[in-house]
Amino acid sequence: MPSEFTLVRPVALPSKSGIAHVYGSVNLADAFAIRLPLGASTDPNKLARFIFTHQPSWIGNLTRIRDVIVASFGLKTAKHLATLAGDSANGRVGIFKVYSTNETEIVLGEDDKHLDFRVSVLCSVDPAPESGRQLILSTVVHCHNLLGRAYLLVIAPFHRMVVKASLRRAASVGWPQAASPRGARDAEA
Repeated sequence: MPSEFTLVRPVALPSKSGIAHVYGSVNLADAFAIRLPLGASTDPNKLARFIFTHQPSWIGNLTRIRDVIVASFGLKTAKHLATLAGDSANGRVGIFKVYSTNETEIVLGEDDKHLDFRVSVLCSVDPAPESGRQLILSTVVHCHNLLGRAYLLVIAPFHRMVVKASLRRAASVGWPQAASPRGARDAEA
């Protein structure tokens, strides 16, 4: 039975997010929020790493199928991007390039010949007391051509399933804990 901390809900793209105005035009923009329990880390870098390393196994299977299909079009594959992720000097979280980070948000993404996308992991305190602290995972996509638009048409429903399942899985595993009150830095997830 889902709890208040595993409920993922669609929300408006946060205007304070670094991805809100990154592209002049977008072909997809969505955002999903989940409550963070007291004591959970609010370090966006740590949370992003946690989300992407604790995804359900079926997402890996979908990614492998995607790689087989897109490789024939000369697009970047997750397998190729994973080779870049092995070198931490590349500024990556999993397969995604880090574009910016601050105390409340990390912006990740990738550019390719068919489309560019950015993903935001944003921690926020909702003004409504009952909402408390939440994590908002947002995505914006800008397509360059017909291939990008066709790809997005096929992948968008899967994208939404993956985002929601990834957030639910991270919550069910248990979010990483915040730094101790003495100000110690969060340990890496």
